[in-house]
Amino acid sequence: MEKTLDDDKAEGLLVIDLSGKSSLTDYMIIASGTSQRHVGAMAQNISEKVKASGVDGIAVEGMRTCDWVLVDAGDVIVHLFRPEVRKFYNLEKMWGVPAPDDADETAEATSI
Repeated sequence: MEKTLDDDKAEGLLVIDLSGKSSLTDYMIIASGTSQRHVGAMAQNISEKVKASGVDGIAVEGMRTCDWVLVDAGDVIVHLFRPEVRKFYNLEKMWGVPAPDDADETAEATSI
């Protein structure tokens, strides 16, 4: 998923290892897009690639507005934001991980 988001020019890509910290998922990926269209395109691409890999039961929320789109692929949950929305919700702080200082740089807590 990281490679797909990187290929899609995601900004501020962050992978958080939640193994043993959450019963919902093992990894959370957070990234920003430059616009609603960019966020929607990244979400569509991720969900198509995950489905093509054989994962069933993928849930996608937020495609109507594309301000914050969540792609739930079971072991990995992907949050895609417009930069202003990401800053407002600050999910990184909730998990004790520093947010990327510059949205153009990639910050990784871990790699999957």
